[in-house]
Amino acid sequence: MTEVRLVLDYDDHEQGQTMEKLIEELAAKPESRELHSLIIGSWGDAYENDSSALAQAIIQAREQFPNLTKLFIGDMEGEECEISWIKQSDLTPLLDAYPKLQSFTVQGSEGLRLTQLKHAHLEELIIICGGLPLEVIQDIQTAELPELKKLELYLGVDDYGWNGSLDDLKPFMSKALFPKLTYLGLKNSEIQDEIAIAIADAPILDQLHTLDLSQGTLSDIGAEALLVSSRIQKLSFLNLSYHYMSEAMIKRWKESGIQVDVSDEQGGADEDDWRYPAVTE
Repeated sequence: MTEVRLVLDYDDHEQGQTMEKLIEELAAKPESRELHSLIIGSWGDAYENDSSALAQAIIQAREQFPNLTKLFIGDMEGEECEISWIKQSDLTPLLDAYPKLQSFTVQGSEGLRLTQLKHAHLEELIIICGGLPLEVIQDIQTAELPELKKLELYLGVDDYGWNGSLDDLKPFMSKALFPKLTYLGLKNSEIQDEIAIAIADAPILDQLHTLDLSQGTLSDIGAEALLVSSRIQKLSFLNLSYHYMSEAMIKRWKESGIQVDVSDEQGGADEDDWRYPAVTE
């Protein structure tokens, strides 16, 4: 048993089954000690009850999951629960309980916190949501994550939780926060052009192999700043997929010699056109 995905369907939930019980049953199996990856899908009423109870169940099972290195909380499709409806909680105690954890992914940002986060071995942190609150951004910026190599943040829109600004993201563009970071994703944003312009010559690019600005509202304005940057040219990979660049700009990227993904074009957009990130509600 290397990876397990637990999901509670509607019928099971209606009959009184709980995600906490599924976790307890998994922990009772002898092979649970070999579990490396645990994925928590729908817990039946994620739009009403937050993740605190299931998080506590995982914490209580820590002795039965001694080799857990990868954890995903909230892996569910829209028909199970819209991403903006998923209720999370402060998940720092969960990370504290698993010192060997290397990868942590959360989907949904309502109620999410990562307060006073310290973890000696976490290498990957991913938050997927339709709107990332400023409080969570600040939690991450004050976290002690010396081994963090990949940080991927879906920023989203203000209608679904995003309440930050470009200035709130600028600390991620320095080298000071996470010295071992090689993959930075500031993506799925309604201010993708502003982010692109700000990061085009940022110090963080000198240590990255991948910059991910995908799934947002990037247009020719932000793309131009990236294209002329000498620091961008040193990246191993640049992800700009799902974008609002013009055909002429896409052609320039394809001829640039840079390893870049410019797929999933949404059509070139004028400055006054409505543009939407890929993941919102």
